[in-house]
Amino acid sequence: MELEGYSFPDDVKYDKNHFWAKIEGDLVVTGATEFISKQAGEITFVDLPEEGDDVTQGKPFGSIESGKWVGRIYAAVSGEVTEVNGELEDEPEKINEDPYTVGWICKIRPSNLAAELGNLMDPDEAFKQFIGEEIKRIEEQKG
Repeated sequence: MELEGYSFPDDVKYDKNHFWAKIEGDLVVTGATEFISKQAGEITFVDLPEEGDDVTQGKPFGSIESGKWVGRIYAAVSGEVTEVNGELEDEPEKINEDPYTVGWICKIRPSNLAAELGNLMDPDEAFKQFIGEEIKRIEEQKG
């Protein structure tokens, strides 16, 4: 789905912190949305979690930095980090290039997926309204 110049794939779920989650077998692949990558500008550094770290849905566990911005990485689901995208250490700009494929951040073995899925958004009408409000908020901040 394209929305206000941003791409939001239909096969993933989204959280209110602008991170996505895609279920692949018994793991959840997560990353930042294109909305974040465009708002941040050229990403220059990513502070990744360690494999084996436990993360909690909605809580920060790393950071993304650009020349003008530092933002936290939030967990889309709770569980154990099983793999991180090590390529981001040398090439953090992959998040800008394609945050949904080469720019993924980590894979999590979820601890309570059935309960937490309800906290994530499908790319539907409610999501469109949410993104529209976020874009308006950002534009107002820019003044």
